[in-house]
Amino acid sequence: MRGKSNRDIADILGLGHRTIEKNRETVFRKLGVESRTAAAALAMREA
Repeated sequence: MRGKSNRDIADILGLGHRTIEKNRETVFRKLGVESRTAAAALAMREA
């Protein structure tokens, strides 16, 4: 969902925006990153 806000993603998936935010926070915590950019950089390094 390149370039989409949490609210945009929530609308597309039919979920609440807080659900998207909490899931994103959980993924970031597990990856040890603090931003979407850092998560993308980690994904590129690990690919």
